[in-house]
Amino acid sequence: MLPGRAFYRPMNRVLPTALFLASALWLMVFDGSISAAPPQPASDPTSNGSATARPAGNSIPAKDARFHYAGRVDLSPKNGVGLVWQATQVTLDFEGNSLGFVFAKAEGANFFNVQVDDLSAVIEVPAGNDRVIAFPQPLGSGRHRVTLFKRSEAHAGFVVFSGMRLAERAQAWAPAKLPAALKFEFFGDSITVGACNEDGPVDQWENLRTHNSALSYAALTSAAFGAGYRNISVSGMGVVTGYVEIQAPQIWDRLYPSASSPRADLTLWKPDVVFLNYGENDTSFTQNNNQPFPPSFAGAYVNLVRKIRAAYPGAEIVLLRGGMGGGAENPTLREAWNAVVTQLEAEDPKVTHFVFVHFSALHPRVADHQAMAAELIAWLQHQDFISGLAKKPTANR
Repeated sequence: MLPGRAFYRPMNRVLPTALFLASALWLMVFDGSISAAPPQPASDPTSNGSATARPAGNSIPAKDARFHYAGRVDLSPKNGVGLVWQATQVTLDFEGNSLGFVFAKAEGANFFNVQVDDLSAVIEVPAGNDRVIAFPQPLGSGRHRVTLFKRSEAHAGFVVFSGMRLAERAQAWAPAKLPAALKFEFFGDSITVGACNEDGPVDQWENLRTHNSALSYAALTSAAFGAGYRNISVSGMGVVTGYVEIQAPQIWDRLYPSASSPRADLTLWKPDVVFLNYGENDTSFTQNNNQPFPPSFAGAYVNLVRKIRAAYPGAEIVLLRGGMGGGAENPTLREAWNAVVTQLEAEDPKVTHFVFVHFSALHPRVADHQAMAAELIAWLQHQDFISGLAKKPTANR
C-alpha cells in the first residue's frame, strides 16, 4: 500500500529468540538458480559506497561462471546481468584487499546490502551509466566471500551489473554451492516487499534506503527454514486495482515489473511453496477514491492462482491475508478473499491459507515483519507438506 489511508495502531508481540537469529541468516541462503552463463533470452527495453571510486585491478565480468546468482535475473544484456527484483543476490569468493562493483546501467533508485565476511554496508547505485562503486570498508589480504543483495524493490529501479573489480592478480572462485532444502516464492505488494520497514514514525518514499527487503517477513520466514526464495512483489499493486498501473496478473511471470516485459523462463527454477498476499491495495485504493470494491477481485484472484498452478504443478500454494489494516479488518476484502480460498481449496488439494494476527497501522516496520514471520513460521512448522518436502532429496524436486 502507498500513503493516503486511515491507519490503525500497530500491535506488539513478544518474539522467539529463533526468529531474531533467522534475521541474521538472510545472506546465507542460496537458491541454486544460476551459477554459470546460460543462453540469453530476448532483451527488455526497459550509501556509503562511492559512485566515483574506481578500484583498479582484476575485473571479473558478470557472466563469468564463478558468479552465483539467486533470483529472477535478466541475462540478455550484452554488457552484464540485469538485477531487477528485490532479494536478488550475487555471490563470489575472492582474495585481496580491494573490491569494487561495476554497473553498466542503473535506472531509478537502487540500494544494495553488501556482505563481505563479517563486514556489511549499504550502497546506492545512482541512475546513469558506467558506475563503479568501491566497498567502503577496509579488507584484509586473505580469501573472502561477498554477497550483493538487492534491498530496494524492482518497481523503483533496476541495474545492469557488469561485474566486480579485485586487486591486481587477485584470484576468484565460485562459492561452494549450498543447495537449499526448500524453495519459496512470494508474490505480493509493499507488505511483502518490506517497504518502509526501516522508516521512523512516518512512511516515506523519497529515499528508499530505508526500504530493506532483507528484513521482510518473506526473507525472515525463508531464513528460518534455510529456504532459497524469490520475492516478486510490487508496492501499491493489487489484483484488479491499486496505486500503480500494473496489476498482479500482468507481471507475476515477467522479468521486469512491466506488462510489456518479456516473460521469465519459469522452467529454470520451480518453488516448492508459493505464497500470495494480495488485497490490501484493492481495498485501500478504492476506499480512498470513493470507489466500490472491485467486484471482479475474487474471479481475477482465482484465475491468477490457476495460472501459477499451471506453471508450478507440484508446488504447495499458500494464500495469505493481512499485515496492514485492510487485510486484517476490512469486511469487504475478507468476504471476497474467503470466497477465493473456498473455491481454490475445493478444487486444488495443494492450496491452503493463513491469516496473520499481527498487523500494523503504517507499513510494517522490522519488528512487525518479525512478528508476522514468527506467526507464519509457527504455522508452517505444523504443516505436513513442509516436513515432507524437507525429507525429499533436492535432486528430486
